[in-house]
Amino acid sequence: MQIQRLYQSVLLPVLMCLGLSLPSYADETPLKVKVVIVSMFEIGEDEGDTPGEFQLWKTRQHLTTRYAQPHAFHDIYANTETGVVGIVTGMGIARASAAIMALGLDERFDLTDTYWLVAGIAGIDPNDSTIGSAVWTDYVVDGDLAHHIDAREIPEDWNTGYFPLFTDSPNNPPPLTDISQSPNGEVYALNHSLTQWAYEHTKDTELFNTPAMDSLRAKYKHFPNARAKPSVVKGAHLSASTFWHGKLLNQWANEWVDHWTNSQGNFVTSGMEDSATLQSLTYLANAGRVNKERVLILRTASNFTMQPHSLNAADNLRLERSQGYAAMNASIEAAYKVGSQVVSYLIEHWEVVKNKPPSAH
Repeated sequence: MQIQRLYQSVLLPVLMCLGLSLPSYADETPLKVKVVIVSMFEIGEDEGDTPGEFQLWKTRQHLTTRYAQPHAFHDIYANTETGVVGIVTGMGIARASAAIMALGLDERFDLTDTYWLVAGIAGIDPNDSTIGSAVWTDYVVDGDLAHHIDAREIPEDWNTGYFPLFTDSPNNPPPLTDISQSPNGEVYALNHSLTQWAYEHTKDTELFNTPAMDSLRAKYKHFPNARAKPSVVKGAHLSASTFWHGKLLNQWANEWVDHWTNSQGNFVTSGMEDSATLQSLTYLANAGRVNKERVLILRTASNFTMQPHSLNAADNLRLERSQGYAAMNASIEAAYKVGSQVVSYLIEHWEVVKNKPPSAH
């Protein structure tokens, strides 16, 4: 009712002045949603061509019921029998935040008991794991909230010109005693018990591998974890709109995550949208629309976040842009192969997990 009053008193008059309107769904019975699959991009069509993050979920989970969503990036698709919903937020924090908020306020869906599974590709730190791996996220750290002075203009005693907001240098980072009290959404701790359960439930999954992936791994001669076969692991995720790459920025990412998690998190994957997704879910939880303790993030590695010793950062990034990621298809398959095990469990055990999330033994 609060959402309906807000629409009638605030949004509707504005839309009418602009000659626009949104459909009313007040008389529809909301779909009780058990799981939302959050994808960030699709390459072409939603079905029948080269898959992006969404296509495998749409076809294999039989998401055939379409809900028009003109006020976000992509329409919503659902399997009304299983209660699984799939969305594509669009790339970047702005689109992700808008899409999650649009779904969260949509009267056609009851999301109060819903589990959220963000499933998408990422870059991976070769110090920790390898391409094709699937990483369950324990912390999400925002990499955009910062001051930035060009490195050519910084003082000699600075090692970077990129440092946290509301500080005057990288040598004086803000103290952080409680992760839950980060002032501007710099860090989010996911439900560790639920994340640990998801990891234990899927850790023995055999993941996809190809000769092209082996060939790329072989270049990382001084990184034993990068040369290993893909596996299911846990780690922290750095969420930043800038597609950064290279050894020095990889070092920055590790230090940034270490700081904002009070050394409790280890940087493993890099992507764009997850801090925005969690910010919107936090606001929606404050309004009683969702349960933010039921969020899982699964990032699968399509590429490394830094170059091998045989290349510089610019050349390596240029090769990736021209030749594509060696693990692109494998990482998309891995996201479904690992993530669908969790979705299946939640659906099959709904009468139990509806009231209490599964937890590690």
